Order: sequence, then C-alpha cells, then structure tokens
Amino acid sequence: MPATARPYVLLSCATSIDGYIDDASEQRLMLSNADDLDRIDEVRAGCDAILVGAATVRRDNPRLLIRDPDRRATRVARGLPASPAKVTLTARGDLDPAARFFTEGEAERLVYCPPAVAERTRDRLAGLATVVAAGDPVDPAAVLADLGNRGVRRLMVEGGGRVHAQFLMAGLADELHLVVAPFFVGDGRAPRFVRDGRFPWHSERRARLTEVRQIGDVVLLRYGLSDRCGD
Repeated sequence: MPATARPYVLLSCATSIDGYIDDASEQRLMLSNADDLDRIDEVRAGCDAILVGAATVRRDNPRLLIRDPDRRATRVARGLPASPAKVTLTARGDLDPAARFFTEGEAERLVYCPPAVAERTRDRLAGLATVVAAGDPVDPAAVLADLGNRGVRRLMVEGGGRVHAQFLMAGLADELHLVVAPFFVGDGRAPRFVRDGRFPWHSERRARLTEVRQIGDVVLLRYGLSDRCGD
C-alpha cells in the first residue's frame, strides 16, 4: 500500500448496555476487563498510530503505550518503535505539556489543530510534539492524508465520542470494535458513544457484523464499515 494512501481506520470503543462511554462523575468509569484490555493492547501493537481527542487527553490522561513487553520486543525486532505514534486533535490547543501523552514513551507525537492556534500550540508544547495545521475545524480527511504521507498505514481511533462521530459521519472508518459492558449508566449527563448526526450506516445500509466474541463479562462486536475490512 503506498505511503500516500489513506490509512486503514479502526475505531475502538467500550460502552455500557445503554450506550454510555463514561458516567458523570470525576472518576473514570471502567467498562472493559483485564482480558479485554489485553486484547486492546494486541490490536494497538498491530497499528502504526493511535488517535484520541484532546478531551480524552485531558480527562483520562492516557499513556497510549503497548503494555506487553513481548509485543514491544516484536515491534522493535521488525524495525518499528516499541509503541505506535500518538495522535490527538484539538480545537483550541489547550493541552497540558505534563500529560502522559507527551511525557511517557518514545513514540512520535502529533497534534492536529486549526491554523489560528498552531503557533501558540507549538510554543505551549515546546518541542514535545509535531504540531500540524489541519483546517478549521480540524478535518479528519486532512489528518488522514498527512498521516498517510508520514507512513501511517493503520490507525486506531480510541475516542472519545466526538472524535468517533467525526470519522463515522465523514465515512472515514473501515472497522469498528465495540465492546459492551454488562451494566447501565442511566444518566443523560454522561457522554455517549456518539451524538446525533447523519451517519453512512442506517436502516437501509447496515454495517456488516463480522465477529461476536464473549470476553469474560463483556462482549466484543466487530463491524466492517468499508470494503477494506476483511472478515
């Protein structure tokens, strides 16, 4: 696949039975279990980059690193970094340079933002990441084009809901891994998987269910969203 081709985009999300990705408290809601987190680590290890929104960087302070040492070693043996590149999208450039996204691991870090805040964001991050202007609002297609030019062939998008919705509504997702946890949140203040919008998949054009897998007390639903997704 040429380096300039659009990367394969895999969306990954865990929700409650009623479709929430968190609750309304200040503490992060754990939806996955240990076995599923290991599955996610394996999927990450097969990707070139992992993308989350700036709100996820601020709220969850993720490391976005491969946890398993054998998986890291396998990547290094293939001539790859131990962990995939880290990518985030921000509208305001309001990112904390002390966040683990920037301070942990040796992976390349990329920040996409509107042109008006690009210079301020570069100054704020002081060399901790490559800052790229990618439209106002940030255009997922422009992000993918730039990532493709940087050699990213497989991108894992881990949220949050707004970012997932952007890629889905733009028709730029090839595959969805949706994990359903066995409980309800039941609080309209909490964030959902996606908000209202016009999506390419609807009652007359259904996504293709390619796998159903029980992982302990959660269920993985894997959907093919484009012809690029094999079974």
